[in-house]
Amino acid sequence: STACGPFGERIRRPIHHSTRLSLNRFLFDFSEVGFYNESSVDASDASQSREAEPMPPTVTLKADDYRTIHAATTLGLHNNDTIRAGIVSSIKGDGQLTNSASIEWLPQGKVKKAEPLAKSGKPPGLLRIHLNDLIDVGSDPFSSTSESVSLILALPRPLQLNRLLPMISQMGIQHLVLTGAGKVPKDYFGSHLFRKPQQLRDRLVEGLCQAGDVQLPQLHISKQLRFLEKMEGGDETKARSLLDELFPLNEYARVVAHPLRSFSGDEEDLRPSIPPKRMDQVKFPNDKRKIVLAVGPEGGWLEPDELDWFMDKSFQHVTLGPRVLRSDCAVVSLLALAHFACEKID
Repeated sequence: STACGPFGERIRRPIHHSTRLSLNRFLFDFSEVGFYNESSVDASDASQSREAEPMPPTVTLKADDYRTIHAATTLGLHNNDTIRAGIVSSIKGDGQLTNSASIEWLPQGKVKKAEPLAKSGKPPGLLRIHLNDLIDVGSDPFSSTSESVSLILALPRPLQLNRLLPMISQMGIQHLVLTGAGKVPKDYFGSHLFRKPQQLRDRLVEGLCQAGDVQLPQLHISKQLRFLEKMEGGDETKARSLLDELFPLNEYARVVAHPLRSFSGDEEDLRPSIPPKRMDQVKFPNDKRKIVLAVGPEGGWLEPDELDWFMDKSFQHVTLGPRVLRSDCAVVSLLALAHFACEKID
C-alpha cells in the first residue's frame, strides 16, 4: 500500500497480514466456554462429585489460536501457571472475569511434554484454561469504567476505523454509534468490516484484551446521522426518539465536538450563538455524570446544518482548539477528557 509524505510524495509501505497482540487479559466468547454439567457425570461418581467442589468452567483452544500462540511464545506459560481471563459480555449476560485462571497444555502428535517446545517456543498442542473464581463484572469496582461515556462517531475511512476500534474499546465506552455525515462518503459503509460484522466485534475485543476489561460496547450502525430522530412505538404520545431512548436528557450530558475557528466577513452568520466550552465546563443533569460525545469526520461537522441539528437536541458544543485533528487523535483525546470529566471528585 502507499501513503503520502509531508511534501505530497508517495511512500510505499509494507502490508501487514497479521498483528502480534499483547493480551493483558485472555478473553473468550460465551460460546467457547464449557460449563460443568452434573448430568454428564457417571452414576458411580455422582456421590463423590456432590461432595467435591464444583468444577470451574473451561475453555480449550486449538494450537493455532492466537491466544494459544501468545501463551506459548510470548508468555512461556507452563502447566498450572495463572493468567487473567474473562468472558466477554453478550446478549446472554454481562461479562465475567477472573485473575486466577490456570492453564493446562494438552500435547498432540509426537509431542509428549506438556510445555512449550524448547527450540521454537511453539505450543505443544491444545491449551485448556480453567476459569477459576469467576465473578460478575459488576462485583469488581475496578473492572470497568465504560458505563459513564458513550460515543457517536462519524464513520472514518475503513483503514482508520480498523485501527480506531481497539483504541475506543480500550478507553471504555457503553454505546458506540457509527453514523454517516455530510462529509462521510457513502461507500465507506461498503467496506469489509461491514460485510463481515464479526470483524467489527473482533477489533473491539482486541482493545478489551489490552485494557483487561470484559464489557463490550453496544454497537449501533446507521448510514444517516438523523437516524436518532426516528420514532419508536405506534402511539405518538408514547413514542420516543432513538436519541432519547439511548441517551435521555435526564441522565446524559450531550456533547458535540467541533474545531474552534475564527469568522470574518460573510461568515459571521455561522458564528455559534453560544461560545464552545472545554470538556471540564460541561454541565451534567445529575450527580451520576454520564456523557454521550459526538465526534465528526476529519473535516468537522457541516456548518451550520449539522451543528444546528445537534444544538436543537440539547448538545453542548465543546472544542479542543482551532487545530483540525485526525479522527483517531481527536477520539482518543476527547474520550480521555470525557472520562476525566465524569469522575466524581470528593
